[in-house]
Parts: sequence; C-alpha cells; structure tokens
Amino acid sequence: MRLIEAEAFAGGLGLESYRGRQIFHQVYGKAADSIDAMTELSKEVRGLLSQKAYISRIIEVKRQCSIDGTEKFLFALEDGHRIESVLIPDEDRLTLCISTQVGCGMGCTFCLTGKGGLVRNLRSSEIINQVLAVQGGLPDGRRLTNIVIMGMGEPLANYRHTVKAIEILSHPLGPAIGARRITLSTSGLAPQIKKLGESSLNINLAISLNAPTDEQRNLIMPINKKYSMAKLLGACREYPLKRRRMLSFEYVLLAGLNDSPEDAHRIARLLKGIRCKINLIPFNEFPGSPYKRPSEESVLRFQEILAGHHFSAFIRKSRGADILAACGQLRE
Repeated sequence: MRLIEAEAFAGGLGLESYRGRQIFHQVYGKAADSIDAMTELSKEVRGLLSQKAYISRIIEVKRQCSIDGTEKFLFALEDGHRIESVLIPDEDRLTLCISTQVGCGMGCTFCLTGKGGLVRNLRSSEIINQVLAVQGGLPDGRRLTNIVIMGMGEPLANYRHTVKAIEILSHPLGPAIGARRITLSTSGLAPQIKKLGESSLNINLAISLNAPTDEQRNLIMPINKKYSMAKLLGACREYPLKRRRMLSFEYVLLAGLNDSPEDAHRIARLLKGIRCKINLIPFNEFPGSPYKRPSEESVLRFQEILAGHHFSAFIRKSRGADILAACGQLRE
C-alpha cells in the first residue's frame, strides 16, 4: 500500500488516519515482518489488523558469493516461483539489483533470463520485498545506497507495479532511498518511456541500445521490430531531464556483431544531441550462448572512438560472473 492507501485502510477499520502512517512506517521504514512485531501499535489495534491483513515475505532459498564480493540471492515467492536479486558492493556504495518479473518476455538473444519466456509480473509487494529482505540481512550499520531495476524482466512491461514500488521505496517514511539513487533499465518500450517522463518520478533512466542499426538490433532484440530505433530515440529525445541529469545508454558488446569501429562511429552519430552517457558492457558469457565476449583491445577501441566524439563512455566491470550474477545471467 502507498501511504494514502494505508491511511484509507486504517480509516476503513474505524481507526484514525495517523494509524495508517504508523502502519506504513512500521512495514516499510522499520521492516516489521509480522503484525505482532509492530509494537508502536496497541495490542488491540494489532489484533484488529491481524483479522484483515498480513505482512508478506519472500523466502531466501539460496545465497551465493562471488570472488569479487558480489552476492546473488535466490528468493521463493508465495506461489512457488523464484526470482534472483544481486547485491553489488563498491567503495562507497552498496547497490541492489532487483527483478520486476518472473522470467522475461522480451526475448533478447544475449540474455539468459529471457530463454524461458515470461511467467508473470511481480506485484509491487514482491518487488519491495527484495529490498527489505536483503537490507534486513545486512550487518548493523550497513545500508543499501542504490537500487538498480535491471534484474529479471522488463520493468516498463510491468509499469503499474514497478512505479508503485518505486514510490514506496523512495518515500521518506519508507526505506527512503532517494529517487536520484534509483535507476530503471528498459529494453526500449517507447510509449512507456514517454509515460515515465510524464510521471512525477525523478529516477535515472537507462536504455539498452546494443546496436547502431535496426537490422543489427532486430537480430538481438525482437522488441525493436515493434519499436524501431527511430521511435525509441524519438522518445529519448523528448524525455524531460532535470538540470545536470542525463540518460544512460547500455551497450552490450558482442564479438563480431556490434563491436566494430564502424559501429562505434554509427552510435556516435545516432546519439548526437542527446544528453547522455554510454555504458559499455562486454558480453557476459553463459552456457549455450551463441555469442562471445569481445577482446579487451576491441572494447578499448570502441570506447576511444566514442570519447573522440565527445561522449562519456564507461566500460562496466562485470561483477559476479562466476556465479551467473552479471548482467543478462539471471534466471528463475
């Protein structure tokens, strides 16, 4: 429940509206895992709540730790389906990568998640529960600093629940993760990008581009056949950006397919005039994939060409590849 919904829920039980604020804060801000644990409320109020509601949880089935410190969590949902989340420690940041769907229906050929197709959307509660579950398992004094909505699924294909989860996660009475510290990654659903731009959310937006032409992008990202690069980049050019903010374009480099110097020059021409940065992601290989990771030389050459066109281009370090926790390696 959003705060306004929690207040209405309390009113429907004959309670004062401020009880809704207490409930919201206890569940999201204090991460109470049961109604009995909400000791700020009287025993009578807790008894009334117990008749009408419960606090959902997801169960940690397995946790793996990479040699680089990245941790991958396998969570079981109430219906038995499973999702994965990834915790990425850095010098001054602790980032959690969360999922928005069980599986994915986008069918990107370089991504392991989409191999099994889409099973279902996650509810907002299941998206939020990933954050609460991981935060609850951290040692005292450590807190999540950033959220990246880049796990399993296409967030904008589950627009309503994803937006609701973001609103709750960023609320001052909830986990209070600032919108500037939340990044959503999309494969390019142009109408939803426009809708997101018209919302009150002030989060960071990352677009998985991965190719400089429709012909190349059609091969690896079927969504491009519905929303061509012209439509996608049109939505990006119209996306309202706050001062000092920019879009991020994610570019997975696949050896021999989209990593040539000519491809780099085409990308520079394509993105000219868009306030953006480009994250280069050397392909993270997984069993059965037809693609190969490009050489370090070709990755550096690609970066140098973009820099020569005055773009900020960063090579994303693969984290957790040894436990299949890197970009494009998550699965149910």
